[in-house]
Amino acid sequence: MSGTDRIVAEAAELVRTEGTALLERMLLIRRFEDAVQRLFQRGEVHGTTHLYSGQEAGAVGVCAALRPGDRAAGTYRGHGHALALGVDPQGLMDELLGRDTGVCGGRAGSMNVVDLEHGLVGCFGIVGGSIAAVTGVALAFQRRGIEHVAVAFFGEGTSNQAYFAECLNFAQVLRLPAVFVCENNRYMEFTPIEEVTAGDIVARAEALGVWTRTVDGMDVQAVHAGASEAVAHARAGEGPAFLQTLTYRFVGHSRSDPGAYRKPGELDEMRRRDPLAVERARLIEAGTADESELDELEGRVARRIDEVVERALAAPFPSADAGMREYKESGAA
Repeated sequence: MSGTDRIVAEAAELVRTEGTALLERMLLIRRFEDAVQRLFQRGEVHGTTHLYSGQEAGAVGVCAALRPGDRAAGTYRGHGHALALGVDPQGLMDELLGRDTGVCGGRAGSMNVVDLEHGLVGCFGIVGGSIAAVTGVALAFQRRGIEHVAVAFFGEGTSNQAYFAECLNFAQVLRLPAVFVCENNRYMEFTPIEEVTAGDIVARAEALGVWTRTVDGMDVQAVHAGASEAVAHARAGEGPAFLQTLTYRFVGHSRSDPGAYRKPGELDEMRRRDPLAVERARLIEAGTADESELDELEGRVARRIDEVVERALAAPFPSADAGMREYKESGAA
């Protein structure tokens, strides 16, 4: 068995034995995002929000291929990336509501969460910021001789940013242990990608000699298999890897977007490929779990998110002078 075949086989075995856990993580993200949307509509979440609903298989499949000590950076659509890495949903919800008990003390909000304890070097509101951050992390790993990888999540529109060309080129020249995950959900905010992007995004990485794969981003098993290969390639010192996940968001770009630019019937068609439904059907067919067990799982996740919301709403806000006090205590003043 070749090295690649072994990696794929190991990935398939992990999903077979831990498939329910992967489904549970996707359910957690979906129910979390549903709750965030309700809270935003009630005025409890300030600023704006960018939900990950529909794309859960991407973050969950990729992060399941990582080891403790690896690092990842998300986008402004980063709640899913954070939860897939294992960030506490309570701390994350508290953060979105601006509470003192949030993972960043209520100061980061929706788009700028950092949780190094769980490997999250940051979520970035700046398009392409995740790529730059991860390239730096991968360089640090290499220079310190640490066998970890750094993963950057970003959207297909980022391929038109300077970060994309500069960082992929830099990573390939230095053979950095970086994995660049392009979550291609078809739309750059409100614009179909094909209307503003010439050629094939993957070909841009291939032109630099970067290892590439494209996988079905609506299938957590397909994502996990591709991510396992990509991570193994980078961890072995063979240079960066580029993984494109073909996915779809079930919601608008942000809270104010009704998605009127979608083609008639497009959303309904993609909802039939809901990654949660796909994995649920697979688990039942494989005999890993039955309908009643998965119904109970869904109920358990829903109850957990209800409790998270209740506690977040009751949590305290930061004191008015907390930031200045911490600044002075740091010695930077």
